[in-house]
Amino acid sequence: MKIGVLGTGMVGETIATRLAGLNHEVRMGSRSASNQKAEAWAQKHGAGASHGTFPDAAQFGDTLVNCTQGSVALEALAAAGADNLAGKVLIDVANPLDTRADRRGALLYCDSDSLGERIQAAFPATRVVKTLNTMSCGLMVNPRLLPEQHAVYICGNGRRRQDAGDRHPPIVGLDRR
Repeated sequence: MKIGVLGTGMVGETIATRLAGLNHEVRMGSRSASNQKAEAWAQKHGAGASHGTFPDAAQFGDTLVNCTQGSVALEALAAAGADNLAGKVLIDVANPLDTRADRRGALLYCDSDSLGERIQAAFPATRVVKTLNTMSCGLMVNPRLLPEQHAVYICGNGRRRQDAGDRHPPIVGLDRR
């Protein structure tokens, strides 16, 4: 599968690395085609790994993962291009955290709407799935780190469902057993 990962931070790199390790073709997207972090990641992970801009990654991927900083996610997705997002599943793992010193860690918006809802409203032709944003990126790609039974809640297109199963349920296809 071709997967576009939008974002080059710790979360984007962790998810892109896991997906590349599962033999998916992965393109890491950033604001600039000359992003040194994305270029180094692609060189390290071989022929199936590549990098480019947000539009490059969005056009490339059959499935997309939004790993951008939540406070700029809508801007990054707009840069990726609505036409490049249309008809695709966009897995949104971002949190809209306020980065101002006096509010560091607070959500920019919550209770009456969410980042996932805002993304869906801005890109109605995209199939937005909100998930994994309540855990560390290491746990996102390796649920076996938790010794106890657990469940992950997945929200997509306004419907909520619990994805539970055995002790280590697959999480959005990232844990392929």
